[in-house]
Amino acid sequence: MGVGEGRPSAPDPAIVILLDTNAVIWLDQNHRRVRTFARTASRLLVSPATLLELQMLDEIGRLRLRTGLRGVIDSDRWDIDEPPALPWFEHSAEESWTRDPFDRLIVAHARLRRIRLASGDGAILERLRPSERVEL
Repeated sequence: MGVGEGRPSAPDPAIVILLDTNAVIWLDQNHRRVRTFARTASRLLVSPATLLELQMLDEIGRLRLRTGLRGVIDSDRWDIDEPPALPWFEHSAEESWTRDPFDRLIVAHARLRRIRLASGDGAILERLRPSERVEL
């Protein structure tokens, strides 16, 4: 399925999925785009890069999370995954298709861990193979 071609079915429950920042926001806000996805039994992970991006969005007034950043960190809906910094940053340097440091870090995180990335960001989805993504 290409970018923008409808919505995919829910992922296999045995799959580990890294959540992009927009996925975390939508799950926090119970957005319609993630309602089916939220009911899956997949193991969900959040990147430390997402936590920093959420904090920065809050600081500039572009976002207010219902639970605040601590609520995201402590949520039982997902785990925070902490990849080793040096390989993670080396992988990030290879993601030269974007100037957004958070997109670089989050995509590199998923690729380093060899897990799928859940995102609704068209630019990211275009760069990921179908086996690397869950389109929201």
